Amino acid sequence: MYTTSQPNSRMAVKLFAAAAIGAAMLFPPVPVHAAGGGDPAPSIPSCPQGKIWSKKQKKCVPVSRHDLNGEELYQQGWVLAKSGDYPKAITVLSMADQKDPRVLNYLGYSHRKSGDLNTAIGFYKAALAINPDFVLAREYLGEGYVKAGRLDLAKLELEEIGKRCGKGCKEYVELAAVIAGTDTSTW
Repeated sequence: MYTTSQPNSRMAVKLFAAAAIGAAMLFPPVPVHAAGGGDPAPSIPSCPQGKIWSKKQKKCVPVSRHDLNGEELYQQGWVLAKSGDYPKAITVLSMADQKDPRVLNYLGYSHRKSGDLNTAIGFYKAALAINPDFVLAREYLGEGYVKAGRLDLAKLELEEIGKRCGKGCKEYVELAAVIAGTDTSTW
């Protein structure tokens, strides 16, 4: 029979901790995909103000550097926008490919979150001119319309989203909640 001087509860905690550590070693963490519209949440190191991560150089470089590729600029801008650093997101995304509807969408998102609805709506419309089926841009445009008090236009975007991905898709459900006033978290 196994005996110990430790109480059973302390032994249980130690066994649980050992099991958790073992599981963590067997199953390493993987990046989380949390962006809307199928955008993966890129795993990018944080950089000090005025710098962004260069995958190629594996270090933080000044934002003004132009040796970053378009995808890196988009990913950096996306992370900055989603983390709430809208001015820096706008700076980075402004250097990215302005023909990429994802870039235009997150420029719109950053401007909307900064309170500049007119500029935001222009970016969303530009993204949709390139890809009319981009339902995330339609959702964000609809949210901008709600914020501007234009429920009629928001409902038109909701209708368009429904035509493209159905009433059960994430973008439809989220915009419907914003229009109904039951979800203000994405405004």
